[in-house]
Amino acid sequence: MVPAGSGNGMIKSLLEPVGLPCSATSATISIIRGRTRSLDVATISQGTTKFFSVLMLAWGLVADIDIESEKFRWMGGARFDIYGLQRIICLRQYYGRILFVPAPGFESYGQRASCSVDKELSGSDKALVYQGPDTKLEDLDWREMKGPFVSVWLHNVPWGAENTLAAPDAKFSDGFLDLIVMKDCPKLALLSLMTKLSDGTHVQSPYVSYLKVKAFVLEPGARIDEPDKEGIIDSDGEVLARGRKSYKCDQKALMSYDKLQISVDQGLATLFSPE
Repeated sequence: MVPAGSGNGMIKSLLEPVGLPCSATSATISIIRGRTRSLDVATISQGTTKFFSVLMLAWGLVADIDIESEKFRWMGGARFDIYGLQRIICLRQYYGRILFVPAPGFESYGQRASCSVDKELSGSDKALVYQGPDTKLEDLDWREMKGPFVSVWLHNVPWGAENTLAAPDAKFSDGFLDLIVMKDCPKLALLSLMTKLSDGTHVQSPYVSYLKVKAFVLEPGARIDEPDKEGIIDSDGEVLARGRKSYKCDQKALMSYDKLQISVDQGLATLFSPE
């Protein structure tokens, strides 16, 4: 993998632990050396539609900044900071609910809940293409959090961009996703939090819930200030779903702005790695 995008979170996560700069040269040398490591893959499902994610999923503030700042792509990476400031000043909150299966040690988060999940495809359909991990989600111990939410962010690796240590405790192949949730947060405190993204200390804020999950369900809702408007669901920098009156809502997306579920396949992918 060679850095060539606006964020480069995956390659930053690979190179940073060994002290290498996030550059095409460092990445190319790592590939030539031929060392590899396993990487978890998240399967995002909505009905029979599936999307395989290796970096992150976002809804709320982070997704709005990531996708809506595309109008400022000519600024390079600075577009995230500039548009992020605008979105904090004009802060949005969203109704909704999230459900999750916590990793061991994180069972205190949320409230106990029941969760209905999509049924698997028939055996003949499964044989045509990989469908994600064979996990009986309905048998797991689910918990829930209810909105309003400022931001819901799932991460597979530590870095979301070259200057954003989104999930400092994330591991490449531990079989879990790191969940960062922000509900009610004053604008001044939120602005301070954004300055802490570079070193990962934002997760220590009392306004942030930070935990590891094995499975996850998102039920997105409308904006609380303008109920006729909905949000964007973003995964790996691509729009998964656009709600009513959201940015470029006339463009078709892979999924609808509705309930989706995520499960993790431990170590499914392989990456060239410097260590």
